[in-house]
Amino acid sequence: MNDLEKIYGYFPELDAVQRERLAALYDLYADWNAKINVVSRKDFDQLYVRHVLHSLAIAKVCRFDAGARILDVGCGGGFPSIPLAILFPEARFTAADSIRKKITVVEGVSRSLGLENVTPRCVRVETLTERYDYVVSRAVTAMPEFVGWIWSKIERGQHGTLPNGILYLKGGDLAEELARTGRRWTLYPISSFFDDPFFETKQVVYTAR
Repeated sequence: MNDLEKIYGYFPELDAVQRERLAALYDLYADWNAKINVVSRKDFDQLYVRHVLHSLAIAKVCRFDAGARILDVGCGGGFPSIPLAILFPEARFTAADSIRKKITVVEGVSRSLGLENVTPRCVRVETLTERYDYVVSRAVTAMPEFVGWIWSKIERGQHGTLPNGILYLKGGDLAEELARTGRRWTLYPISSFFDDPFFETKQVVYTAR
């Protein structure tokens, strides 16, 4: 079974359009990566496990409602926002990164896929004035700093299977870092959703607004 088929197995509800978009990701990122290096070349062959499936772990923790507003902070080449936008076409994703060339890749990939629910923004997230239901990210900085950047931008409420809040992809021992935020967190081991060894120490970290 190849890595793409693994994703189909973990998400049997995918329709034909979603499968087609996921299947297109490898060639799209290979093409963009040759011009702008946004995915480490040493693990590019693991794109579907280490980037796409890792992103989709968030969907195993929280399903987003139609109309939910999700901010991806430090999106890089579009992870986790692009895989999540494929999975939740009725939700609205803002993919934010302060590095212009990374946003160029997100724009190109979104356009090629016909993803109309992704808004790429080249911006420092601290300067955003909009409000969101959920903030997602993949290990961009230490959690106390991250919470400081985005806490005021999250609206209270519930626009998915969990109350609005932060869903963060991070690995390793997080106890001390999370304690410094002064908030209560729930940790979801990704290895309980996906059996690839890559996920053994990785988690989705959640707190409600």
